[in-house]
Amino acid sequence: MTGAGAPGARTWNADDGLHVDVRGLQAPQPLVLILQMVHEVGPHGVLIVHHDRDPLLLYPELVQIGWWAERIPGEPGEVRLRLAAAP
Repeated sequence: MTGAGAPGARTWNADDGLHVDVRGLQAPQPLVLILQMVHEVGPHGVLIVHHDRDPLLLYPELVQIGWWAERIPGEPGEVRLRLAAAP
C-alpha cells in the first residue's frame, strides 16, 4: 500500500501496529506524512516508523499532541520508531 500524501512511502498493517516507511523521501515529506498518520491511527493506535535518519524535528511535534517515540530495533542503517499516545 502506498501513502497517498507522499509518493514512494509504503504503509502496511502488522500485529505491532500500522507501519510507514519514509526512507528515501525528501524533507519535509517524512515529517508531514508521519504526523498525518499519527492523527489517522488515533490515541489508541500505534505507528511504527521506518526512517533513514533520526527525525529530530518530529519529537517536539509529538510532545505537543501528547505522543511519544521509542526507538526499537530495525534493519542496519534504519532508524525505527514506535509512536504512541502518552499514557
